[in-house]
Amino acid sequence: MKLYHGSLELVTTPEIRKPNRTLDYGSGFYTTTSYQQAFEWVQRRLDERKADKGFVNVYELNESMLGGLRCLFFESPTEEWVDFVMKNRTQRGFVHDYDVVYGPVANDRVYASFALYEGNIIDKQSLIAELKTYKLVDQYLFHTSDALRALSFLEGKEVLP
Repeated sequence: MKLYHGSLELVTTPEIRKPNRTLDYGSGFYTTTSYQQAFEWVQRRLDERKADKGFVNVYELNESMLGGLRCLFFESPTEEWVDFVMKNRTQRGFVHDYDVVYGPVANDRVYASFALYEGNIIDKQSLIAELKTYKLVDQYLFHTSDALRALSFLEGKEVLP
């Protein structure tokens, strides 16, 4: 399976990086099965940082290598997914012990819904029902160096502003 990672850099050797903000699934190396999602992420970064180029890095995932790893998969928004994303985003110091996490991306529209939930304006069931109406893109988080071994760099496709 091909996975994509948008960056202002060519990333031939993925690594675990501590983010400067809270993310859906915690720290690690994020990828997606959507070339378009990775491309749009690079476009946003190019605009924000006034950079002259970026890359959609393409990897092959060796799925057989995931067999011995601790993996958490969310096929769609569920109560468990909401709880997991909320822990990663709001509980200071929360760290999970999964090697790989897969599930929906909480994009800007989704964040607005999460804010309503966090502010107790809507309940969890209403949040999930609303999220299921969205076409959500997926993401894979590689949280450990063992997990990163399942990725092989194929190419970097240059993206210009």
